Amino acid sequence: MKDWWIYQGEGTPDARLAALAAKQPPWRDFDGTPDPDYQPPGDTGRAWERTVRRGTGYVPDEAEIDTVNTALYLRRPLLVTGKPGIGKSTLAYSIAVDLGLGPVLYWPITSRSSLRDGLYRYDAISRLHDANLQQLHAGRPPAHDPAGAPAGPGIPAAPDRSIAPYLRLGPLGTALLPQDRPRVLLVDEIDKSDIDLPGDLLTVFEEGGFEIPELVRMAAREPRVRIGTDDDADASADADVVIDRGRVQCSAFPVVILTSNNERDFPPPFLRRCIRLHVQPPSTDKLERIVRQRLRLPADLAPESQDLLHDLVHAFDERRIDGDLATDQLLNAVQLRLSGAWSDATERDAFLGTVLQKLTGPTAP
Repeated sequence: MKDWWIYQGEGTPDARLAALAAKQPPWRDFDGTPDPDYQPPGDTGRAWERTVRRGTGYVPDEAEIDTVNTALYLRRPLLVTGKPGIGKSTLAYSIAVDLGLGPVLYWPITSRSSLRDGLYRYDAISRLHDANLQQLHAGRPPAHDPAGAPAGPGIPAAPDRSIAPYLRLGPLGTALLPQDRPRVLLVDEIDKSDIDLPGDLLTVFEEGGFEIPELVRMAAREPRVRIGTDDDADASADADVVIDRGRVQCSAFPVVILTSNNERDFPPPFLRRCIRLHVQPPSTDKLERIVRQRLRLPADLAPESQDLLHDLVHAFDERRIDGDLATDQLLNAVQLRLSGAWSDATERDAFLGTVLQKLTGPTAP
């Protein structure tokens, strides 16, 4: 443990976060004003329980802790690369649990993901539907025909009510809300995005904020609007937040973890703004520590169970030489054997072939 560490460092989470706040880089100083009525989820609720379950069993190496803390000090996104199943995304949950930063905000990336998906969602179809119902009840024709064309001169195209019920911040937008302590955002498998998304993220990461055009256009008439956040699903949170003149601006830059399976290269401007961490496959000793923590095995494991654990860890280590294996496959194998499944000694090879099937390379017989 090093004296400069915030993640995995000494002291309470509050004390470590206070030490981090005191070392704010002047070029990463943001001036968002928190909404006092917005209460993000804390250490209660289902979302926090899921975060704890995933993050508690993570076993970071010293080099990983150094790199995470470097990203924390510099308020930069952390780009985590490595083979699938190695625990890249679990690191985000480990940071949230260690520093008490609440449930992880999760943004899974696909080839169709856009920057707006992460920032906010606008349900224009529901708004139009409600507008038509409102006008029909008032004895007027609907605002649009089924094809979306205007109904005719003099017919309003939008309801008189506020746009707020049809807007909701996405995981990235919620992470950028001004708050007293940063949130953890996991942008999972960013290498699956289209070619434009990494570049689109640059301005948001640099400025620590963004605008919602639909709210900016109506700012003169309705400058402060309360909308939903990505925390809406957690019943323990008062999840609505006030947006002032359509602008979201953070006060504490979020802890952003971007994971990649190395399926593509990223442009230099994007890489320059990230701290990079490549996660190596765990050693045999680390594998055993991961299994013990994730399966909550007692330190004084019975001798027969200890032998079983050693046997499966070494079998996993040998089989991954010829093809990739994921750590959760080892967890599955140990859980099965400790539960009494596949207990016949003559079934060992069939058991390993079933549970520890290689992800790459030649398939074992």
